[in-house]
Amino acid sequence: MSKVRVLVVDDEHLAREIIRSFIDKDDDVELIGECSDGFDGFRMINELKPDLVFLDVMMPKLTGFEMLELLEDPPVMIFSTAYDEYAIKAFEKNAIDYLLKPYSQERFAEALEKAKNMVASREEGNSKLSTLVSDNKGTTELLSRVAVKTGSKIHIVSVDKIKYLEAQDDYVKLYTEEGNFLKQNTMKYYESHLPPDDFMRIHRSYIVRVKEISRLELIGKDSHVAQLHDGTQLAVSRSGYANLKEVLGF
Repeated sequence: MSKVRVLVVDDEHLAREIIRSFIDKDDDVELIGECSDGFDGFRMINELKPDLVFLDVMMPKLTGFEMLELLEDPPVMIFSTAYDEYAIKAFEKNAIDYLLKPYSQERFAEALEKAKNMVASREEGNSKLSTLVSDNKGTTELLSRVAVKTGSKIHIVSVDKIKYLEAQDDYVKLYTEEGNFLKQNTMKYYESHLPPDDFMRIHRSYIVRVKEISRLELIGKDSHVAQLHDGTQLAVSRSGYANLKEVLGF
């Protein structure tokens, strides 16, 4: 069996040193790279194609969760974090493993052994990681930003900059002050994760920032559109119209 190729993504130098020293004690594992933020982690995963990644949760620029969302074919992951509220609550049932800092060499070896077995059975690993990402999307924590990928570039879109969202097949298109971005996700996800005081689902195809609406217009029998300040018109369903009338006082 060939060695398991490992990448470490952690913004703490000491944490990377500890993982490196533990990996050196296992002849079945090879460290192929390390980096200190999610942007470089995303790039190196795509370039080096590691079998296993040790990933911190809270990092500058791009969090571990956001980086994971952007990967099309993620490798096996072990989360290494000092934040039990993220690792335990989000991944206890579905993660391949998590390491709560500080951890012992024995605990590290236990997690590594699980990961090695998972790498040997890649199909199972992909299935578990897909569940992990799906379950993270199912949490109710409100979003403050969205990480999106356009070509080889990663953009961090502040929720405050989003004007409205539109359903487009398996994607959601975000219309913002800084441009438009496609994100592979569902409208249901954004409906439950965007601040409810700011955003409203007005149609099966649209979620809008309420303050962007300038007026509601009747365009046919029981058919309405929401006119935005920039001139955009969005279809409004009957239930969406009733909710908007109540909120806007129309």
